Amino acid sequence: MASREINARAGLSEPIQSATAAQNYSRPLAIVTTLFFMWGFLTCLNDILIPHLKSIFDLSYARVMLVQFAFFSAYFLFSVPWSKVVNTIGYKTTMVVGLLTMAVGAFLFLPAASAVSYPLFLTALLVLAAGITGLQVSANPYVDLLGRPETASSRLDLTQAFNSLGTTLAPKIGGLLILSAAPLALAQLQQLTPEALHLYRVQQASSIKMPYTVIGVALLLLAVLIGVSKLPKIEAANTVSEQKANDSIWQHRNLLLGALGIFAYVGAEVSIGSFLVNYFGLSEIAGFSAKTAAGYVSFYWGGSMIGRFLGAPLLQRLKPGYLLALCAIAAGALVMASMLLSGHVAMWTILAVGFFNSIMFPTIFSLGEAELGSLSGTGSGLLNMAIVGGAVLPVIQGAIADSVGLHHAFVLPVICYLYILYYALQGSKPNSERYGNI
Repeated sequence: MASREINARAGLSEPIQSATAAQNYSRPLAIVTTLFFMWGFLTCLNDILIPHLKSIFDLSYARVMLVQFAFFSAYFLFSVPWSKVVNTIGYKTTMVVGLLTMAVGAFLFLPAASAVSYPLFLTALLVLAAGITGLQVSANPYVDLLGRPETASSRLDLTQAFNSLGTTLAPKIGGLLILSAAPLALAQLQQLTPEALHLYRVQQASSIKMPYTVIGVALLLLAVLIGVSKLPKIEAANTVSEQKANDSIWQHRNLLLGALGIFAYVGAEVSIGSFLVNYFGLSEIAGFSAKTAAGYVSFYWGGSMIGRFLGAPLLQRLKPGYLLALCAIAAGALVMASMLLSGHVAMWTILAVGFFNSIMFPTIFSLGEAELGSLSGTGSGLLNMAIVGGAVLPVIQGAIADSVGLHHAFVLPVICYLYILYYALQGSKPNSERYGNI
């Protein structure tokens, strides 16, 4: 789920563009790509934390979805402040500060596990995600500017593929490390004394300490690597080219509806991924243990990775809106099928949704940015903040699951895909196309 920096400017000076076009930046690009892998891995690790914390604290679906609410709220809260940091200290230093902030968040999981405190876990997630937002705000535009403008899309596609690699590996590794011990059933928990219940929770929470300690150390080492690397210096532009008279982002319908599209897409993707472990544990679906189910979640995110590799050439041959519409129809139909069916068929149909999610973010993003010109930086900020859909919609789906059961709670993603279908065919038309048809 990569996004561009909110102050990425279209009006960079010509000397910078000429300099970047004349050099080979393979090595710095490889170094920065590690950041994409890292934040993809950490974002998807939440899918393993959710069932684990649900069992430890005996949470409802709505309450445990506060994990995603705390995490994805960071995009809304910190995108603008981080953009100001980029303009003040530059891309490279912002990457280092973002990694250090992430390390602080990772290490906060240790006292949260020791105290067995759900609010402290949420605080750790918010700090961790705040650092990830800093990476999003700095690394994405850096890659975009690190080379010739005509190859920027291919560079971003490549780095986003490594982001998907991180999301694919996280459920498998996280399941092995965090979900190694089978949790007690609710009836067993109710039979424990308060002292025994506390000891059980401490024991279960302790499985989180080692993975996040390793992650914290890795983030510190990565910060050192970025800090000592001789990355090309690209100045963050503080001014933009002169805008057209009376033009504003509010006059670009494709951008405003695109922001809702990003909100719906991220919300749907995160909502589905967040519930998969519990979904596969249902007796009418697969009856898997949490550890076994976690391994299958990798197929969901792996499908997205494969789809991105296949979608890149297709987007060059087909009209993006039509391909987006096709993917929205397929994703919505697969979710509906999973709700109507049962057993392993229902499991594999919901996993297949990941493949059709693959091209949605970059396609909605590019359609929303169409014809913005010098307003592209501001428009990018609006689209970036819309990632907060990953915070809001999982909580709503959790409330639906508590009311009607998890099997039929996926109606919310279906509604999201219907909106994306509308945006692909109608809402994404830029002003020139809209007014040209009048």
